[in-house]
Amino acid sequence: MTSLSPLLQAPMVIQLHAFAALLALALGPVALWRRRRDRWHKVTGYVWITLMAATALSSFWIHSMPMIGPFGPIHALSLWTLCSLTWGLTEAIRGNHRGHARIMRSLYLFGLSAAAIFTLLPGRIMHRVLFGEDTQAGLFLIAALIATGLWLYRRNRRFDVRRNA
Repeated sequence: MTSLSPLLQAPMVIQLHAFAALLALALGPVALWRRRRDRWHKVTGYVWITLMAATALSSFWIHSMPMIGPFGPIHALSLWTLCSLTWGLTEAIRGNHRGHARIMRSLYLFGLSAAAIFTLLPGRIMHRVLFGEDTQAGLFLIAALIATGLWLYRRNRRFDVRRNA
């Protein structure tokens, strides 16, 4: 059922995009939930930002879901990612560590979740890598990601309200 052949047979830009995204997904928790301002946080943070930027930028050469010219909804997510990375890094440079953490964690949790939803749609390369032709398994995982994202959003909002009270 699981086979890397659809990814390995894809164009190089798609392979680069997937590689950067998977590394960002794996490295994210190390960069985002370490003690702030220590050496490992900074090193992994810069690597994570680079991987996220590479993922977002490479998407502009992938046109598998065109809606407006060659661009589709995933490209709007890529623009949002690039803006969020810039904003989050600016907040760190300004010394607003709480704002920096909030932006980067939100980008990780919601940006990568949204990208995963697009990626796992039936007919897409990563859907074929993970599920072969099993459409139901991919749709089930997408539903689980959406439910988890909504739960995390509600949980984080309640936490922020309690903290600011």
